[in-house]
Amino acid sequence: MPSERQQAVAEFRRILKWIVGIAVLMVIGAIAYLAMTGDLSTHMVIATVLGTFFATLLGCGLFAAAFFSDKSGHDQGISDATRSERDREP
Repeated sequence: MPSERQQAVAEFRRILKWIVGIAVLMVIGAIAYLAMTGDLSTHMVIATVLGTFFATLLGCGLFAAAFFSDKSGHDQGISDATRSERDREP
């Protein structure tokens, strides 16, 4: 049976695959929108692809990292280490 950390890593990888797929769909949507509203230059396409893809990856990836940190037990270790002596006593 996999440990809690191994399950969290597997789920994190699965979520990252979804994020990459969503980022690709966002790029397609952005390029389609720009194509409908005007002429596309090579530089505009490159900037749109890179900007949209990496902005989506960064935003969603940071949220995924926060959830991974919580599920893998990293947050609990920090919470326990920073708790004051008064809080530890029953």
